[in-house]
Amino acid sequence: MPYPFHVIKDFQYLFHIKCNLPWSFYHLSLCFSFALLADMFQYLLSFSQGHLSSLLEGTYSSLSRQALPHVNQLFSSLSLYLRGANVSVEASIHQFFNNLFPLVYTRLINPGLEGNMMMGSEMDDCLRMIRQDVNPFGPHPAVMAQELEGALGAGRQLGLALEEGLEVMNATEHVSMSKECVKGLVKMVYCSHCRGLTLIKPCVGYCLNVMRGCLASVSELDQPWRRYSSLLEQLTHAMAGHHSLELALLGVRGHVNEALLYAHLTGVRLFALSSPQVDKVCGLSTREPTSMQPMSPEVTTSNSTVTLSSLPEFLMYLQRYKSFFAALPEMLCEGENVVDDSTCWSGDEVVER
Repeated sequence: MPYPFHVIKDFQYLFHIKCNLPWSFYHLSLCFSFALLADMFQYLLSFSQGHLSSLLEGTYSSLSRQALPHVNQLFSSLSLYLRGANVSVEASIHQFFNNLFPLVYTRLINPGLEGNMMMGSEMDDCLRMIRQDVNPFGPHPAVMAQELEGALGAGRQLGLALEEGLEVMNATEHVSMSKECVKGLVKMVYCSHCRGLTLIKPCVGYCLNVMRGCLASVSELDQPWRRYSSLLEQLTHAMAGHHSLELALLGVRGHVNEALLYAHLTGVRLFALSSPQVDKVCGLSTREPTSMQPMSPEVTTSNSTVTLSSLPEFLMYLQRYKSFFAALPEMLCEGENVVDDSTCWSGDEVVER
Protein backbone atom coordinates (compact mmCIF):
# COMPACT_ATOMS: atom_id res chain seq x y z
CA MET A 1 0.00 0.00 0.00
CA PRO A 2 1.51 3.37 -0.95
CA TYR A 3 2.25 5.88 1.77
CA PRO A 4 -0.53 8.41 2.41
CA PHE A 5 0.74 11.43 0.53
CA HIS A 6 -0.70 13.93 3.00
CA VAL A 7 1.12 12.20 5.88
CA ILE A 8 4.46 12.63 4.14
CA LYS A 9 3.68 16.24 3.28
CA ASP A 10 2.56 16.98 6.84
CA PHE A 11 5.74 15.52 8.28
CA GLN A 12 7.91 17.35 5.76
CA TYR A 13 6.17 20.59 6.64
CA LEU A 14 6.62 19.91 10.35
CA PHE A 15 10.27 19.03 9.83
CA HIS A 16 10.79 22.21 7.82
CA ILE A 17 9.20 24.45 10.44
CA LYS A 18 10.74 22.83 13.51
CA CYS A 19 14.04 21.59 12.14
CA ASN A 20 15.07 23.01 8.81
CA LEU A 21 14.55 26.62 9.81
CA PRO A 22 17.05 26.55 12.70
CA TRP A 23 19.24 24.16 10.71
CA SER A 24 19.10 26.46 7.71
CA PHE A 25 19.85 29.39 10.00
CA TYR A 26 22.91 27.56 11.30
CA HIS A 27 23.81 26.55 7.75
CA LEU A 28 23.55 30.20 6.76
CA SER A 29 25.61 31.21 9.79
CA LEU A 30 28.28 28.68 8.89
CA CYS A 31 28.30 29.85 5.27
CA PHE A 32 28.55 33.44 6.46
CA SER A 33 31.35 32.55 8.88
CA PHE A 34 33.23 30.72 6.12
CA ALA A 35 32.90 33.70 3.76
CA LEU A 36 33.78 36.11 6.56
CA LEU A 37 36.83 34.05 7.45
CA ALA A 38 38.01 34.02 3.83
CA ASP A 39 37.53 37.80 3.59
CA MET A 40 39.34 38.30 6.88
CA PHE A 41 42.28 36.17 5.70
CA GLN A 42 42.52 38.15 2.47
CA TYR A 43 42.27 41.47 4.29
CA LEU A 44 45.01 40.54 6.75
CA LEU A 45 47.25 39.32 3.94
CA SER A 46 46.69 42.46 1.87
CA PHE A 47 47.22 44.72 4.87
CA SER A 48 50.44 42.94 5.86
CA GLN A 49 51.71 42.96 2.27
CA GLY A 50 51.07 46.69 1.98
CA HIS A 51 52.73 47.26 5.34
CA LEU A 52 55.88 45.44 4.20
CA SER A 53 55.91 47.13 0.79
CA SER A 54 55.75 50.56 2.44
CA LEU A 55 58.76 49.64 4.58
CA LEU A 56 60.83 48.68 1.55
CA GLU A 57 59.79 51.73 -0.45
CA GLY A 58 60.35 54.17 2.41
CA THR A 59 63.45 52.78 4.10
CA TYR A 60 65.18 50.50 1.59
CA SER A 61 64.42 52.34 -1.62
CA SER A 62 67.63 51.12 -3.30
CA LEU A 63 66.26 47.59 -3.49
CA SER A 64 62.49 48.10 -3.21
CA ARG A 65 61.64 47.99 -6.92
CA GLN A 66 63.38 44.65 -7.41
CA ALA A 67 62.16 43.28 -4.06
CA LEU A 68 58.43 43.98 -4.47
CA PRO A 69 57.80 41.06 -6.90
CA HIS A 70 59.27 38.74 -4.27
CA VAL A 71 56.94 40.27 -1.67
CA ASN A 72 54.00 39.57 -3.99
CA GLN A 73 55.17 35.99 -4.48
CA LEU A 74 55.50 35.43 -0.72
CA PHE A 75 51.99 36.61 0.10
CA SER A 76 50.53 34.76 -2.86
CA SER A 77 52.02 31.55 -1.44
CA LEU A 78 50.66 32.31 2.04
CA SER A 79 47.21 32.95 0.56
CA LEU A 80 47.29 29.62 -1.27
CA TYR A 81 48.34 27.86 1.93
CA LEU A 82 45.41 29.35 3.87
CA ARG A 83 43.04 28.11 1.16
CA GLY A 84 44.32 24.56 1.56
CA ALA A 85 46.87 24.33 -1.26
CA ASN A 86 49.91 22.08 -0.94
CA VAL A 87 52.28 24.92 -0.06
CA SER A 88 54.98 25.01 2.63
CA VAL A 89 55.03 28.18 4.73
CA GLU A 90 58.63 27.58 5.81
CA ALA A 91 59.83 26.95 2.25
CA SER A 92 58.01 30.05 0.99
CA ILE A 93 59.66 32.25 3.62
CA HIS A 94 63.13 30.84 2.97
CA GLN A 95 62.60 31.32 -0.75
CA PHE A 96 61.66 34.96 -0.08
CA PHE A 97 64.88 35.58 1.85
CA ASN A 98 66.89 33.65 -0.74
CA ASN A 99 65.53 36.00 -3.40
CA LEU A 100 66.19 39.01 -1.17
CA PHE A 101 69.84 38.17 -0.49
CA PRO A 102 71.28 39.12 -3.93
CA LEU A 103 69.61 42.53 -3.63
CA VAL A 104 70.83 43.05 -0.07
CA TYR A 105 74.35 41.88 -0.92
CA THR A 106 74.81 44.14 -3.94
CA ARG A 107 72.83 47.18 -2.77
CA LEU A 108 73.26 47.30 1.01
CA ILE A 109 76.26 45.20 2.02
CA ASN A 110 78.54 45.95 -0.93
CA PRO A 111 77.04 48.46 -3.38
CA GLY A 112 80.36 48.68 -5.27
CA LEU A 113 79.88 45.19 -6.67
CA GLU A 114 77.11 46.22 -9.04
CA GLY A 115 79.58 47.42 -11.66
CA ASN A 116 81.75 44.30 -11.41
CA MET A 117 79.23 41.54 -11.96
CA MET A 118 79.90 38.94 -14.58
CA MET A 119 76.31 38.00 -15.41
CA GLY A 120 73.49 39.21 -13.21
CA SER A 121 71.25 36.16 -13.39
CA GLU A 122 74.10 33.70 -12.75
CA MET A 123 75.37 35.72 -9.81
CA ASP A 124 71.87 36.05 -8.33
CA ASP A 125 71.32 32.31 -8.60
CA CYS A 126 74.63 31.67 -6.88
CA LEU A 127 73.87 34.07 -4.03
CA ARG A 128 70.45 32.50 -3.53
CA MET A 129 72.07 29.09 -3.32
CA ILE A 130 74.52 30.06 -0.56
CA ARG A 131 72.21 32.35 1.44
CA GLN A 132 71.45 29.86 4.21
CA ASP A 133 75.14 28.98 4.54
CA VAL A 134 76.21 32.62 4.81
CA ASN A 135 73.22 33.43 7.07
CA PRO A 136 73.16 37.19 6.39
CA PHE A 137 69.80 37.73 8.10
CA GLY A 138 70.60 36.03 11.40
CA PRO A 139 67.79 34.19 13.22
CA HIS A 140 64.98 36.37 11.86
CA PRO A 141 63.87 34.24 8.86
CA ALA A 142 63.57 31.15 11.07
CA VAL A 143 61.64 33.03 13.77
CA MET A 144 59.29 34.50 11.18
CA ALA A 145 58.72 31.07 9.64
CA GLN A 146 57.97 29.50 13.02
CA GLU A 147 55.44 32.17 13.99
CA LEU A 148 53.65 32.17 10.65
CA GLU A 149 53.58 28.40 10.41
CA GLY A 150 51.78 28.09 13.75
CA ALA A 151 49.31 30.91 13.18
CA LEU A 152 48.53 30.18 9.54
CA GLY A 153 48.27 26.48 10.33
CA ALA A 154 45.41 27.13 12.75
CA GLY A 155 43.69 29.43 10.25
CA ARG A 156 44.11 26.91 7.44
CA GLN A 157 42.66 24.06 9.53
CA LEU A 158 39.70 26.18 10.60
CA GLY A 159 38.95 27.13 6.99
CA LEU A 160 39.18 23.53 5.80
CA ALA A 161 37.01 22.34 8.71
CA LEU A 162 34.33 24.91 7.93
CA GLU A 163 34.35 23.90 4.28
CA GLU A 164 34.03 20.22 5.17
CA GLY A 165 31.21 21.01 7.60
CA LEU A 166 29.29 22.81 4.88
CA GLU A 167 29.59 19.77 2.62
CA VAL A 168 28.23 17.51 5.38
CA MET A 169 25.36 19.88 6.07
CA ASN A 170 24.45 20.05 2.39
CA ALA A 171 24.31 16.24 2.33
CA THR A 172 22.00 16.00 5.37
CA GLU A 173 19.44 18.68 4.55
CA HIS A 174 16.73 16.20 3.56
CA VAL A 175 15.35 13.38 5.69
CA SER A 176 14.02 10.22 4.03
CA MET A 177 11.25 8.30 5.82
CA SER A 178 11.10 4.53 6.16
CA LYS A 179 7.87 2.50 6.04
CA GLU A 180 8.01 2.08 9.81
CA CYS A 181 8.33 5.84 10.24
CA VAL A 182 5.28 6.60 8.06
CA LYS A 183 3.29 3.89 9.82
CA GLY A 184 4.17 5.36 13.20
CA LEU A 185 3.25 8.88 12.06
CA VAL A 186 -0.13 7.72 10.74
CA LYS A 187 -0.89 5.97 13.99
CA MET A 188 0.20 8.95 16.08
CA VAL A 189 -1.53 11.72 14.12
CA TYR A 190 -4.54 10.18 12.36
CA CYS A 191 -5.73 7.00 14.10
CA SER A 192 -7.43 9.04 16.81
CA HIS A 193 -9.47 10.76 14.08
CA CYS A 194 -11.02 7.42 13.11
CA ARG A 195 -12.58 7.35 16.58
CA GLY A 196 -13.91 10.86 16.28
CA LEU A 197 -11.17 12.30 18.49
CA THR A 198 -10.09 15.07 16.14
CA LEU A 199 -8.88 17.47 18.82
CA ILE A 200 -6.82 15.08 20.91
CA LYS A 201 -3.05 15.48 20.73
CA PRO A 202 -0.33 12.83 21.05
CA CYS A 203 1.31 12.31 24.43
CA VAL A 204 4.79 13.81 24.69
CA GLY A 205 6.51 10.50 25.46
CA TYR A 206 4.69 8.78 22.61
CA CYS A 207 5.62 11.56 20.18
CA LEU A 208 9.26 11.36 21.25
CA ASN A 209 9.37 7.60 20.65
CA VAL A 210 7.91 8.00 17.14
CA MET A 211 10.22 10.86 16.22
CA ARG A 212 13.28 9.08 17.57
CA GLY A 213 12.42 6.12 15.38
CA CYS A 214 11.96 8.34 12.32
CA LEU A 215 15.19 10.22 13.01
CA ALA A 216 17.33 7.28 14.12
CA SER A 217 19.75 7.66 11.21
CA VAL A 218 20.04 11.40 11.79
CA SER A 219 20.62 11.02 15.54
CA GLU A 220 23.70 8.92 14.78
CA LEU A 221 25.32 12.16 13.66
CA ASP A 222 25.11 13.59 17.18
CA GLN A 223 28.50 12.45 18.49
CA PRO A 224 30.44 13.18 15.27
CA TRP A 225 28.76 16.59 15.13
CA ARG A 226 29.69 17.33 18.76
CA ARG A 227 33.30 16.36 18.07
CA TYR A 228 33.30 18.50 14.94
CA SER A 229 31.88 21.49 16.86
CA SER A 230 34.49 21.04 19.59
CA LEU A 231 37.24 20.96 16.96
CA LEU A 232 35.97 24.22 15.47
CA GLU A 233 36.00 25.78 18.93
CA GLN A 234 39.58 24.67 19.55
CA LEU A 235 40.77 25.95 16.18
CA THR A 236 38.97 29.26 16.65
CA HIS A 237 40.53 29.75 20.08
CA ALA A 238 43.95 28.82 18.67
CA MET A 239 43.66 31.27 15.81
CA ALA A 240 42.59 34.11 18.08
CA GLY A 241 44.81 33.21 21.02
CA HIS A 242 48.29 31.74 21.29
CA HIS A 243 48.70 31.39 17.50
CA SER A 244 47.09 34.73 16.66
CA LEU A 245 46.88 34.97 12.90
CA GLU A 246 46.38 38.70 13.11
CA LEU A 247 49.51 39.36 15.17
CA ALA A 248 51.62 36.95 13.12
CA LEU A 249 50.75 38.57 9.78
CA LEU A 250 51.10 42.09 11.13
CA GLY A 251 54.52 41.07 12.49
CA VAL A 252 55.92 40.20 9.05
CA ARG A 253 57.06 43.78 8.47
CA GLY A 254 58.97 43.79 11.76
CA HIS A 255 60.70 40.48 11.06
CA VAL A 256 61.80 41.54 7.58
CA ASN A 257 63.00 44.90 8.87
CA GLU A 258 65.00 43.23 11.66
CA ALA A 259 66.51 40.83 9.13
CA LEU A 260 67.55 43.68 6.82
CA LEU A 261 68.95 45.70 9.72
CA TYR A 262 70.89 42.66 10.86
CA ALA A 263 72.43 42.24 7.41
CA HIS A 264 73.11 45.95 7.11
CA LEU A 265 74.60 46.53 10.56
CA THR A 266 76.79 43.43 10.42
CA GLY A 267 77.63 43.94 6.75
CA VAL A 268 81.35 44.68 7.17
CA ARG A 269 81.92 41.69 9.45
CA LEU A 270 79.73 39.51 7.26
CA PHE A 271 81.58 40.57 4.14
CA ALA A 272 84.97 39.89 5.74
CA LEU A 273 83.93 36.44 6.86
CA SER A 274 81.99 35.39 3.79
CA SER A 275 83.85 37.17 1.02
CA PRO A 276 86.31 34.31 0.33
CA GLN A 277 83.43 31.83 0.24
CA VAL A 278 81.25 34.08 -1.91
CA ASP A 279 84.15 34.90 -4.23
CA LYS A 280 85.11 31.26 -4.57
CA VAL A 281 81.61 30.03 -5.26
CA CYS A 282 80.16 32.97 -7.16
CA GLY A 283 83.29 34.57 -8.67
CA LEU A 284 82.69 38.02 -7.21
CA SER A 285 85.22 40.73 -6.58
CA THR A 286 86.52 41.01 -3.03
CA ARG A 287 86.61 44.81 -2.89
CA GLU A 288 85.95 46.31 0.50
CA PRO A 289 82.37 47.42 0.92
CA THR A 290 81.61 51.08 1.11
CA SER A 291 81.11 52.53 4.55
CA MET A 292 77.63 52.10 5.88
CA GLN A 293 75.64 53.94 8.47
CA PRO A 294 72.92 52.18 10.44
CA MET A 295 69.54 52.89 8.97
CA SER A 296 66.60 53.68 11.19
CA PRO A 297 63.41 52.46 9.60
CA GLU A 298 60.57 54.88 9.12
CA VAL A 299 57.72 53.67 11.23
CA THR A 300 54.41 54.20 9.51
CA THR A 301 51.12 53.94 11.27
CA SER A 302 47.75 53.08 9.87
CA ASN A 303 44.27 53.98 10.95
CA SER A 304 43.07 50.58 9.74
CA THR A 305 42.07 48.20 12.48
CA VAL A 306 42.29 44.50 11.77
CA THR A 307 40.51 42.39 14.35
CA LEU A 308 39.09 38.93 14.82
CA SER A 309 36.05 40.34 16.62
CA SER A 310 33.62 38.13 14.71
CA LEU A 311 35.06 34.93 16.18
CA PRO A 312 33.27 35.14 19.58
CA GLU A 313 29.94 35.40 17.77
CA PHE A 314 30.82 32.34 15.72
CA LEU A 315 31.69 30.46 18.92
CA MET A 316 28.27 31.39 20.30
CA TYR A 317 26.62 29.74 17.29
CA LEU A 318 28.72 26.63 17.80
CA GLN A 319 27.67 26.34 21.43
CA ARG A 320 24.01 26.87 20.58
CA TYR A 321 23.84 24.14 17.95
CA LYS A 322 26.31 21.61 19.33
CA SER A 323 23.44 19.32 20.47
CA PHE A 324 21.30 19.94 17.38
CA PHE A 325 20.99 16.33 16.20
CA ALA A 326 20.27 14.95 19.67
CA ALA A 327 17.58 17.59 20.27
CA LEU A 328 15.68 17.04 17.01
CA PRO A 329 12.93 14.79 18.48
CA GLU A 330 12.29 17.31 21.28
CA MET A 331 12.12 20.13 18.73
CA LEU A 332 9.49 18.24 16.72
CA CYS A 333 7.44 17.27 19.79
CA GLU A 334 6.97 20.66 21.35
CA GLY A 335 4.31 23.34 21.19
CA GLU A 336 1.06 22.71 19.35
CA ASN A 337 2.11 19.28 18.08
CA VAL A 338 1.62 17.60 21.46
CA VAL A 339 -0.96 17.71 24.22
CA ASP A 340 -1.29 20.60 26.59
CA ASP A 341 -4.34 19.17 28.40
CA SER A 342 -4.86 16.54 31.07
CA THR A 343 -5.48 13.77 28.49
CA CYS A 344 -3.54 12.69 25.41
CA TRP A 345 -3.42 10.06 22.67
CA SER A 346 -1.11 7.11 23.36
CA GLY A 347 -1.46 5.53 19.93
CA ASP A 348 -4.09 3.07 21.10
CA GLU A 349 -6.33 5.07 23.40
CA VAL A 350 -6.85 8.27 25.31
CA VAL A 351 -4.92 8.30 28.58
CA GLU A 352 -4.45 10.59 31.53
CA ARG A 353 -1.25 12.57 31.56
